[in-house]
Amino acid sequence: MKIIILGAGRVGESVAESLVSEQNDITVIDQDPVRLRLLEEKLDLRGVVGNGIQPSVLQEAGARDADMVIACAAADESNLVVCKVAHDVFNVPTTIARLRSPEFVEGDALLGKNGFSVDNVICPEESVTRYIHQLISYPEALQVLEFADGRASLIVVRATTGSALVNHSIAEFRGRFPQAEMRVVAIYRQDTEIEATPATRILAGDEVFVLADTHKIRFVLGAIHNIDKPVQRLMIAGGGRVGLRLARSLVGQCEVKIIERDKRRCEYLASQLPSNMLILQGDGADEDLLLEENVGDMDLFLALTSDDEDNIMSAMLAKRLGANRVLSLINRRAYADMMQGSTIDIAVSPSHAVIGELLTHLRRGDVVAVHSLRRGSAEALEGVARGDIKTSKLVGRRVDEVRLPKGTRFGAIVRGEGRSSQVLMPHHDTVIEADDHVIIFIPNKRLVREVEKLFQVSATFFG
Repeated sequence: MKIIILGAGRVGESVAESLVSEQNDITVIDQDPVRLRLLEEKLDLRGVVGNGIQPSVLQEAGARDADMVIACAAADESNLVVCKVAHDVFNVPTTIARLRSPEFVEGDALLGKNGFSVDNVICPEESVTRYIHQLISYPEALQVLEFADGRASLIVVRATTGSALVNHSIAEFRGRFPQAEMRVVAIYRQDTEIEATPATRILAGDEVFVLADTHKIRFVLGAIHNIDKPVQRLMIAGGGRVGLRLARSLVGQCEVKIIERDKRRCEYLASQLPSNMLILQGDGADEDLLLEENVGDMDLFLALTSDDEDNIMSAMLAKRLGANRVLSLINRRAYADMMQGSTIDIAVSPSHAVIGELLTHLRRGDVVAVHSLRRGSAEALEGVARGDIKTSKLVGRRVDEVRLPKGTRFGAIVRGEGRSSQVLMPHHDTVIEADDHVIIFIPNKRLVREVEKLFQVSATFFG
């Protein structure tokens, strides 16, 4: 696909990096020539210096032939105007805008074809908030991702000494907890994927990727870790956009303390949040302050400022002072990769939180959801099986008859709609039916195109 990206900031760079790796034709527009030159040296893409709201700049970037425009500039206004110009002047088929303001919601008439012509909205802050909220709901997980309108979930856990997983094979674990119906789709040991067969023995430190019915996730986590303790006390360092959004989403759920440096921001937070949420002016890396506020009693400490170094230091300090689990928001990918699984339990990258949303709009066939895994190196893809045995590569076929690319594997099948739906853990003889939601784990993004083809209905396909 020919894709134009407006903005070479952190989000734009991360989006470009992800899309270039899939062999798309990428052009990035930015007003900073130095930033563009560095991006061109790093990635196989073309840079155009200029203001993307100007038709002449869009034309130079190749808007006449573009399949998609992704507007990731810092200002909402710029992103809205670019989408409007791209659609009205150049007839670009798909426009996506990064919009921070909650006033603009996808589907509103204001964003429709008679308005700003925005087909899809992405908001990294909102995506990160949802991501973190899931981790608060399931505190023993490293990652929680939903499929089929929330009916199935993929959870990532780290096997710890003393848990029911460690030193047991997958088959032994299933035998001990037959009610915990699940599918282990991947195991990573020291950043290397190992084959997940019934005989595979799990060791302490392994990252285990598990698919299960969402209604059974809590039971599965309890079986793995032998505990099911909800988050009751939580401390947030940083009262910016993400911190405020998260605090609002936690009203009435748990005890929340927020540490914020800026006095005016503290006053604003106090006006926006209920009085039982404690707002403290101070530094999240101030050891005396953390001790005074009993950080060691916290179930979860979250470092959510806009500064990576501050977040890393405050999270590491909170862990040393006794916080049960710590999470750090880290923008730089290299930092996030280094910190994940260290003293910091969970490192979250805002840009990667939106990659899955973008990838869903790029996938072909009846692909309805895509989640980026392992910092972008792997994916979990959900598609809908359409057609019949003559026109589909999936419908009417047993699982062992489907030609999956080497290394990819079936995770789960969601059959039916609403309350009557079933989440199936497919076996070799499970037959895929029309309209099944099929979830597939893809360990290498180079295999994505082959998987997409499985969900494309062909009038001339006869097996």
